[in-house]
Amino acid sequence: MELRRRDYHVERPLLNQKQLEELGRWSSVTGTHQWRTWLQCSHARARALLLQYLPVLAWLPRYPVRDWLLGDLLSGLSVAIMQLPQGLAYALLAGLPPVFGLYSSFYPVFIYFLFGTSRHISVGTFAVMSVMVGSVTESLAPDEDFLQDLNSTVNETARDAARVQLASALSVLVGLFQVGLGLVHFGFVVTYLSEPLVHGYTTAASVQVFISQLKYVFGLQLSSRSGPLSIIYTLLEVCWKLPQSVVGTMVTALVAGVVLVVVKLLNDKLQQHLPLPIPGELLTLIGATGISYGVGLKHRFGVDVVGDIPAGLIPPVAPNSQLFAKLVGNAFAIAVVGFAIAISLGKIFALRHGYRVDSNQELVALGLSNLIGGVFQCFPVSCSMSRSLVQESTGGNTQVAGAVSSLFILIIIVKLGELFQDLPKAVLAAAIIVNLKGMLMQFTDICSLWKANRMDLLIWLVTFVATILLNLDLGLAAAVAFSLLLVVFRTQLPHYSILGQVPDTDIYRDVAEYSEAREVPGVKVFRSSATVYFANAELYSDTLKQKCGIDVDRLISRKKKLLKKKELKLKRLLKEEKLQRQAAASKGTSVSINANTSIRDIESNNMEGSKAKQVSAGKELEDTAASGQEDAKAPDGSTLKALGLPQPDFHSLVLDLGALSFVDTVCLKSLKNIFRDFREIEVEVYMAACHTPVVTQLEAGHFFDASITKQHLFASVHDAVVFALQHPRSGPVSPVSVTQL
Repeated sequence: MELRRRDYHVERPLLNQKQLEELGRWSSVTGTHQWRTWLQCSHARARALLLQYLPVLAWLPRYPVRDWLLGDLLSGLSVAIMQLPQGLAYALLAGLPPVFGLYSSFYPVFIYFLFGTSRHISVGTFAVMSVMVGSVTESLAPDEDFLQDLNSTVNETARDAARVQLASALSVLVGLFQVGLGLVHFGFVVTYLSEPLVHGYTTAASVQVFISQLKYVFGLQLSSRSGPLSIIYTLLEVCWKLPQSVVGTMVTALVAGVVLVVVKLLNDKLQQHLPLPIPGELLTLIGATGISYGVGLKHRFGVDVVGDIPAGLIPPVAPNSQLFAKLVGNAFAIAVVGFAIAISLGKIFALRHGYRVDSNQELVALGLSNLIGGVFQCFPVSCSMSRSLVQESTGGNTQVAGAVSSLFILIIIVKLGELFQDLPKAVLAAAIIVNLKGMLMQFTDICSLWKANRMDLLIWLVTFVATILLNLDLGLAAAVAFSLLLVVFRTQLPHYSILGQVPDTDIYRDVAEYSEAREVPGVKVFRSSATVYFANAELYSDTLKQKCGIDVDRLISRKKKLLKKKELKLKRLLKEEKLQRQAAASKGTSVSINANTSIRDIESNNMEGSKAKQVSAGKELEDTAASGQEDAKAPDGSTLKALGLPQPDFHSLVLDLGALSFVDTVCLKSLKNIFRDFREIEVEVYMAACHTPVVTQLEAGHFFDASITKQHLFASVHDAVVFALQHPRSGPVSPVSVTQL
């Protein structure tokens, strides 16, 4: 189908950079001193800071009670029903007594209600964060350090106390990192965690969670491991000890898992008909606790249960600062991962419901949640995708839903927590494994990324493999390093192209991709798809010379050799002339050979016949010297044509620099070398489509001088091409080419 043509006529003069600046009255933007704004002190400034760092004061006075309160109450109740079993289970995943999962479901959630900006995310315990905490607690406080001498059993009381101290100190350190990064507006750090990286990392973390729960599913006693390949050794040990499995524990986990899966399927099937989802996890926990208490699963079948859950809250405890040095690396990794998960979910819900999430304030809010929570013996938290989806789908409108859920958890901690002492740990493990469905489904990303972007697939796979093999902290560092190196590698090998003009337009496209695009006769237009900097500047120059279809370096080398040879020949002839003159003067002759002497003058000279041979030789030298001197004085004496060298089939080169986002010193030198080399082979160089910040950086780097001015820089490629055709370096301009443009 042919495109309908419309006649557009735009008439304007050709504009180089100097003319464009004069026409547009360009002036450099004066930098504002941000610190002056920070140090301003006024009532309005103080109020703005208070509302910025305590957002609840901004939205709570305008809260529409009649419209939103009922939805937030129902949503908070639904989230609390999920929060209870997940808190107990994820504490187990973190290597801590289950009650500390309840604490982590109360304090941080209420703190986020005061400082958070996302209305729909459910802050609290999360599987990935818990398994990262568990890797720290189990590596720094392994079971082997708490063996009793008499019967070689583990002193669980001392072990749990040490792990709680580690987890709370870790939470405080994570909070300090997050608050500090938020206050210095370092929220953009999460941009270095791309979506494929986050998906690959969370998928690997879910595999680690799954493997770590197998010991509770089969009732096995495993050794504590940490570091690279620890998850592989754990899986091998599980397979080795399978014959020692406790049948009662396996049956309990299997039944609980089947019930949870059936309830989730019913919720998905009846989603449109149910006002609230069926609380399958809570019902399973209540039923399993009742059966365990009535049947006596622990005593009769050897099923391990949760044990003592103290009622009431515990007083705040200052963290052990001596542990900070051991935890700093893991704390930073947990801080970044927790924030990345929270902000990604927060932005999804904000986009869906039409409000804005402040990434820096989210860092501060999460940091304060972890910091204050760590003082009250909590472990690091983030937000849960499953609970956030429930909070949104059940009518949650604001952070009030989170506050309601935390109050319900408070009631459970104070009054009802001790009722779950007979809850089998196998049921909690089954609940964790069933909740991993969403993250394990991310394996389907492999197929979609294979079709969409294989570089992103490579990031996903490297992240997954590195996290599985190196553990969560080192795996994250390796994944970030690989993704950044991949970006550098991709900028080192960009797409280079020679551009041609699309007929009847001022648009230039790659002639290799657009069959109708035609190169403008006499002009080469070269473009790179990436900015030019130290990592690819040499490749840029080499590819440019290669794409031009002529060996520039060899041509320059041949030219210099010929010029040097010519210069040496001229010097030799002049020396011989001088010697001949001296010889003639000593014999009283008047033979004079100079650059302007003609053959007729030499033949008419009054010389003796016996000197005819000498005069003939002198005449030959004279002619050669004269021609050499004339070539040296002529303006085209050193041209390629005069030297008998091949000439390029173009007289002008246009560099499309529209892809440049910055320039460094290597880029400046490379551009200057390009000007020098192509001018050496009689090709004039122009630049086009530079952005204003790049022009400013070129000026700051003293790029422009007497030989390269802003008149060599044009507003667009078309301007540069037309100017090059109207002002060729050598040879007449073709009228046909100009009118075609």
